[in-house]
Parts: sequence; structure tokens; C-alpha cells
Amino acid sequence: MKNISVIGAGTMGNGIAHVFAQHGFNVTLIDISKEQLEKALTTIDKNLDRLVKKEIIRKELKQETLDRITTNNSIEEGVKNAEVVVEAATENTELKLKIFQQIDKAAPANCILATNTSSISITKIAAATDRPDKVIGMHFMNPVPVMKLVEIINGYATEKKVTDAIVELSKELGKVPCVVNDYPGFIANRILMPMINEAICSLYEGIAGVEEIDTVMKLGMAHPMGPLQLADFIGLDVCLAILNVLHDGFGNPKYAPCPLLVNMVMAGKLGVKTGEGFYMHTPGSKELAVSKRFCC
Repeated sequence: MKNISVIGAGTMGNGIAHVFAQHGFNVTLIDISKEQLEKALTTIDKNLDRLVKKEIIRKELKQETLDRITTNNSIEEGVKNAEVVVEAATENTELKLKIFQQIDKAAPANCILATNTSSISITKIAAATDRPDKVIGMHFMNPVPVMKLVEIINGYATEKKVTDAIVELSKELGKVPCVVNDYPGFIANRILMPMINEAICSLYEGIAGVEEIDTVMKLGMAHPMGPLQLADFIGLDVCLAILNVLHDGFGNPKYAPCPLLVNMVMAGKLGVKTGEGFYMHTPGSKELAVSKRFCC
């Protein structure tokens, strides 16, 4: 497999395109927004520069990587020669179902259709196509060029040969694949999101402050990043969406999103992407963004 199409040129999509191209694959990066595509290419260029400066890759590989990436505003055109399509659009069920219906009609019959979803049912996505046996989850971690894990999720109908192919493909990217089954949150977010939610609840209830919560988890549990800082990097809207999937899927109140998280998302305080979450993310700022007045 050498021809890869990536749908969605946001943070995850540009990272996925970068990694595939860097490892010798021909990549078509697809997004309806020309501005988003231009921004994605600029981001990839900067990230490659960083790797060159750190002597992780040779200078020549940077240009070779960029040369392997083409862009397209049309799903139909962008996937017509693909051997694998990786969808990395916004974490929205209806949007993903619509995209997979389009991919299914336009991609070659033997093309594998993968989704980078962090929580939405692979089986449900696969049911929107006429090839559920060739639909699989390929959940990369952020930042994609750095993080080694790829969580591979089998849908109910996913063929073993498709799973095996995606496992080998992940290894070709220098990643470590872990195969799991299709239940709400899979493994990564079924464990991670309740922890983040509990950290937010602890803040909401006034048990400890932002820095104290993150420091306890970093120094006491050897986490490289505290749960509130991590939530800011993931995006509080994404955290809320995943918790809602867990809550709806299991019907268990322990997965109910903390009211503070809900309020922050409604207020547009989404973390790094908006410049403010539990921390301020404006250049040079070290301030906390959440004060005690927001908590019980």
C-alpha cells in the first residue's frame, strides 16, 4: 500500500498526513477549506524543520516528505486512487457517517476505510457503508509525529486480514499498534476520560486547585502532564463529546460530564485551541484561567 488519503486537515489530519509522507507514502490531504489545507501544509513544514534542527531527520527528507503530499477539496476526487483512507474529521457522529457514505461510493472496491475517531462506534460508522468488513478504527495520539501509539479498533464486521494490514501499516510508520474491540471509549478514552473528569470534579468541588491537581498526578503518579493540562491540549469540547459517548453508551452516571466542564465548553473556553482553558495559552502567559469563583 502506497497511496493514502487523509480526510480533514486539522491538528490530527495534518499530523497523520505528515507521518505517512515522511515514511514514503503518497498522501492526498483532503479538506473542504482551502485555508485549512494551506495552514496544514505550513504546520507540516514547521514540524519538519523542528525535526531537522534536532537532527532526527536529514534535511533532504523534509523536501521529499512535502513533495509526497498533494491537497484536494473534493472527497470524490481525493480518494479515487486510495488504498487506505484515514478519516480525521471533527468528532461528530453525523458528520463522520456522511463522510463514510461519500468515501464508500468513491474509493476503489478494495480500499480500506479507517477512522481516527477517539470514541464513536466503528460498527455504527461501518454500517453507513457497503463494505463494513473493510472499516476499522485507526486512532492516532496527539501530536501524531511524536506519539508512538496507534489504537486499532475492530468493528463487529471487520475482517482479520484488514486488521492485520493496518497493524503492519502502523509498524511501517514506526508506531506501536494495540488492537482493541469496539465498545464506547475503546481503551484509551474509557480509562483516560473518567480520570480527567474526576480531576475537573475535584476542582469544581474545591478539593484542590488546578496546579495542585496536576502536580499530584505528575509527581505522585509519574504522569508527564497533569490531567487538567492534558484536557486543555486535547480540547475541552473533545473531552465533553467523548464523555457524552461514554455516558450514552453505558448509561452509567459515573461517566456524566462535570458541570464545570459543560460550562467551560458553553463559554468557548476550550483549551489551547482558543487560548484559554484551565490554563491561559497566550504567548508568555503562565496564569491560571480557572479561579475559585467558578467552583463550588
